[in-house]
Amino acid sequence: MIRSLKKSFGYLEKARKFIPALSQTFSKAPYSFVQGVYPVYLERGEGSHVFDVDGNEYIDYLLGLGPIILGYKYPAIDNAIKRQLESGITFSLPHPLELFVAEELSKIFPCAEMTKYTKTGSDAVTAAVRAARAITKRDKIAYCGSGGVWHDWYITTTSRNMGIPSFNTDLILTFEYNNIYSLEKIFDGNREQIAAVCVEPTVLSPPKEAFLQKVLDMAHKNDALVIFDEVVTGFRFSLGGGQKYFGATPDLAALGKGIANGMPLGAIVGKREFMKVFDEVFYSTTYAGETLSLAACAATIKELESKKVIEHMWDIGRSFMGGFNKLSREIGVNAECVGYPVRMRIDCRDEDGKDSYLLKSLLMQETIKRGILFHPSVTYVSYSHTDEDVQKTLEACNEALMILKKAMDEKNVKGYLEGEIIKPVFT
Repeated sequence: MIRSLKKSFGYLEKARKFIPALSQTFSKAPYSFVQGVYPVYLERGEGSHVFDVDGNEYIDYLLGLGPIILGYKYPAIDNAIKRQLESGITFSLPHPLELFVAEELSKIFPCAEMTKYTKTGSDAVTAAVRAARAITKRDKIAYCGSGGVWHDWYITTTSRNMGIPSFNTDLILTFEYNNIYSLEKIFDGNREQIAAVCVEPTVLSPPKEAFLQKVLDMAHKNDALVIFDEVVTGFRFSLGGGQKYFGATPDLAALGKGIANGMPLGAIVGKREFMKVFDEVFYSTTYAGETLSLAACAATIKELESKKVIEHMWDIGRSFMGGFNKLSREIGVNAECVGYPVRMRIDCRDEDGKDSYLLKSLLMQETIKRGILFHPSVTYVSYSHTDEDVQKTLEACNEALMILKKAMDEKNVKGYLEGEIIKPVFT
């Protein structure tokens, strides 16, 4: 467990001078982990493992915040990128890959009659919101999800709302997952003002009592559109995303993350009658048709179709999830892996039953020291994760949970913490 993080910390000191917030993504910044114990910079990845700049190796359960669905250095994807690179990256006119990938997406996502590309999932959700406003001639959005969209219309609801005109706050109304009455209340109080209901097909709990279909019925009854934020659920829950897995077809959907195994690509997909609004709505960006990402997407879809990728992720996720929860029960720690095997989160609860960042920090400290890279908010698995990975991870978790139990019994968790308590990106 003796590791050097000298190079990581050296780069971090330089970053304080040149990089605001120390990272391009808040969720990857050192303060989002146990600062002082976690590596700050990674250098390479292979399969399900990553290596930091000091040469330390970790089994990775963050996977670039979700995009690495097949694994790092996955040959079929890397080779597709290399082949396309020989012909070019970005062109002055559309490339046939734009059409080919759109056709492929239309075969696997129920709502995907047409496609518009983006470079991020956030852009895809925001473009869908703009389309819905243009179609309905309304401004307000009803939203339910885990966030992650950095644009004004959503981030105004969070603590990181600096620089955003205050009127945006009046245009977004949040409702609770699996609580159809909270959505009904929004419609009752905002007659003929809701442009769209934007919802993740699932966050960490399964839809109950046909919740998603009720969302669709209620929105359409009120002449509003339904947007599924499938940035996370797309490609992970099933080949056709959450909409196919749960059997509920939205009007529009936003895709991202696993769409191209780490290459920068997102997409708005939807029914033709609604997607045609993009003939006029201004969503236009230079790099949306960039071919390396489209080649990676085409190759990713081929792998998902030809191999048991999604089945493997469900199986390997179940193995870890069940094993972790069994360990925590046996050791007597109120820690639990919740959610779905393909999209999990580890919760550590205090004596009052509240999720505790202090307890989670100690657990993450002890697992990273044993070669396991977890994130406080989400846990992913990939096609490259193996049974051996899970076994090593559970062995590390067993030791970490024992230390956590000891620290809690001694009422001295802070005394065991060698780094800083993790900080949430926003509230």
